[in-house]
Amino acid sequence: MKVFRDAVPGLVAPPGAVVTIGAYDGVHEGHRAVIARVRELASDRGLETALVTFDRHPASVVRPESAPKLLCDLDQRLELLADTGIDATLVLAFDEPRSKEPAEDFVREVLVGALRARVVVVGQDFHFGHQRQGNVALLRRMGAELDFEVVGLDLVGTDHHPAAEADRVSSTAIRAALAAGDLPAATRMLGRPHEVRGTVVEGDGRARELGFRTANVAVPDDICLPADGIYAGWYLRPDGVPRPAALSLGRRPTFYEHADTSLLEAHLLGFDGELYGEAARVRFVARLRDELKFDSVEALAAQIGQDCDQATAILSGLQPGTIRAGPAPPTEPVA
Repeated sequence: MKVFRDAVPGLVAPPGAVVTIGAYDGVHEGHRAVIARVRELASDRGLETALVTFDRHPASVVRPESAPKLLCDLDQRLELLADTGIDATLVLAFDEPRSKEPAEDFVREVLVGALRARVVVVGQDFHFGHQRQGNVALLRRMGAELDFEVVGLDLVGTDHHPAAEADRVSSTAIRAALAAGDLPAATRMLGRPHEVRGTVVEGDGRARELGFRTANVAVPDDICLPADGIYAGWYLRPDGVPRPAALSLGRRPTFYEHADTSLLEAHLLGFDGELYGEAARVRFVARLRDELKFDSVEALAAQIGQDCDQATAILSGLQPGTIRAGPAPPTEPVA
């Protein structure tokens, strides 16, 4: 997959491309259905495939007070997009000037000028440009002028077919499932376990007192975490090898009465090495229980032992996930 960072003219060679546009947060099953349609149309017409996305969620600029937490950061998004088989991705900086760009300018400069769009594939409810004035109707009017076709798609379900509203896959629905602790629903819509990334930092030493060493993973504030609780999951070190882990996400009420932020701790099952300072990837596979307050350290340690046994039993019969465990295949950074 080629990755472009600037919408200069002629990024795609003639005869042009089938193009789709969006935040693509999570690259979930709905997104994959759109990209599959893009690839099908491109194959039928002998065209390239291209995708336009942004370096941050547009809402973080136009309405930062209500911007959603992200299902993945930009690096992970590009890895996931590379797995879809898309030929090229154009990552545009979304800043205040971009937010005020007229929709017509975006079409002429980005879709037609840079990517030579011959077909544009978007959701029927897609909006873009200043004050969301761009939509499918505008694209069709401009397509008649600038010689490109527009395909508007309904939201789909996890089977990649049009779905009833309650069953439609969206980033918003996935965030809601994660917030409710409904990991099976989130996993179905994502098509894989939800993964977060961060750096292992030093904790307060409680793990040694309990007899279970943990990696304290500092996840960026703008990343979406599941509901507080205890989980079975996979922990990936920089070598990309998934290791089974019992995960604690919460505020540790046994020790702290009024903690205001949740902490992600991973106990790697059967592993006792040093992890401080390294990059970690954590995948949530199954929710074991709610976070609880215990009357004593001994009672908490006994429960953690049971959690580890349950996590081991769940993970022993599973594959680490449906996406690649190791680093992404090389992409070609062009600009």
